[in-house]
Amino acid sequence: MIQGQDLLGIVLTVSHRALPIHLLFCPKQGRYHTTKADLLLFMLTQLKTAFHREGIDITQFPLTLDSGYVSQELRERLHQLGFSQIIIAGKGNYVFTIDDKKQDALTWKKELTLESPKWGIDVPSCRLWGYSPTFGLLILFFFQKSTTRSYYLMNFSQESLRGAEIWHIWKQHHVVECFWKIMKSIFQIRSMQLQGDGLYTALLIKVFAYLLALRLQAHGGFSKLTITQIMRKLRREEDVRDFLATHFHNPFSRT
Repeated sequence: MIQGQDLLGIVLTVSHRALPIHLLFCPKQGRYHTTKADLLLFMLTQLKTAFHREGIDITQFPLTLDSGYVSQELRERLHQLGFSQIIIAGKGNYVFTIDDKKQDALTWKKELTLESPKWGIDVPSCRLWGYSPTFGLLILFFFQKSTTRSYYLMNFSQESLRGAEIWHIWKQHHVVECFWKIMKSIFQIRSMQLQGDGLYTALLIKVFAYLLALRLQAHGGFSKLTITQIMRKLRREEDVRDFLATHFHNPFSRT
């Protein structure tokens, strides 16, 4: 949330690197009854068209979504848009019937026995079928992310997925979460003060700074540093104009 607005973002992961491809501010309460799910579909439609012009079918990429977007309507509309692999975080208050026993997901997380890490899945986990009054029959994937907390995912895909496939897709979500943490902690997106379109200008500068840091990690002198360490080093030791002249080909606008 920035200046009373939510920042919605679609982030593409490539080789365990996060690249923001669509960012949009929206009033926290919505406008004209517009929901975040509607905006998400609007953004995905725009991206589908833009990627199609370059000969890329973006609907072939798996989607991961936070639990705030859970709904049967969104599931159906994503399928209509052409996305076939969709993994979404589940909420603790959703009710599922598993082996003729009906209870909420929070209780299931406490009762289910998770199997030890195995091929393709590096955390204790359990994949099973469950029935939801809202979503019907679907695959649930419970996993333990730490020694004290368990989570679960819902497979909204149009096909059945193995546990290893679900986990492989969801692991990319961690890369996205790290991207947002970096944008908040290192690039201070919450502190942007410009108004209107200027807010997007400030955001673009932050994104460019992030991409510059990624580019630097490809250089020998920076390859062993984290993005946090790179930005600290630049602030402490470098003049930006001299730095750009040294590491990037001229002519390069440094105004």
